Amino acid sequence: MDAAVAKGFADAGCAGGIVFFQGGRFEPFRYVMPAASADPRYAAWYSETYEPEGPVTIVRAAAIVGVRDGGPFLHCHGIWDTAEGHRAGHMLAPMTSVAQAAEVSGIGFRSATFQAMPDSETNFTLFEPVQKAGVGDGALLAKVRPNEDITLAVEEICSRHGITSARVHGIGSLNGVRFVDGTEVPSYATEVLIRQGSVRTVDGRPQARLDIDVVDMDGGIFSGELVRGDNPVCVTFELVIEAVAD
Repeated sequence: MDAAVAKGFADAGCAGGIVFFQGGRFEPFRYVMPAASADPRYAAWYSETYEPEGPVTIVRAAAIVGVRDGGPFLHCHGIWDTAEGHRAGHMLAPMTSVAQAAEVSGIGFRSATFQAMPDSETNFTLFEPVQKAGVGDGALLAKVRPNEDITLAVEEICSRHGITSARVHGIGSLNGVRFVDGTEVPSYATEVLIRQGSVRTVDGRPQARLDIDVVDMDGGIFSGELVRGDNPVCVTFELVIEAVAD
């Protein structure tokens, strides 16, 4: 999977960005879910590696495309259909192979990318947006750090860059999740995919609306609109913010 996406981005002259998956068949397919950490240096960790039997179809997933250790690297969250039903988590792209070709879409950047770097706050190696030589691409790469509310952070980024209307894409982790319909996911570590994100101007200020998919440490899958101001990032959240006409 990672080699196929890397080739597509390279052929388009893009250094990084985000790609969206839906459909296709993959075998083998490997993934992990969020889990507690036995090491106090880390706020959370990963589960054992799962390898479903037979082919897997992606229901919905997104992968941040960047660079790690000098080569292309994918950070992918999503939901997939296995022989045992719907499952969700963090796809292990180097261990996942394409069994039946599928078309994908994405947003690529020629003048910026995500670079994996050691992070002293979390003790993980995390993607950081970095600028490369060249002209601007008409969109933003961004990273939100732990304990920042993800919706308010998106609004602040848009305000800082004069963006009044946008589509918001990305993946990350939240410390518990609270939805506007009253549903709560108490898991302190989660894997999150922004299913649909938008920004519009309300009373002269950017206001974001984020609909997400999330999987908790028990494998429970939830979807819905996030409560604004009450959904802090757990480890990291990587974003692509695409400005659009009002």
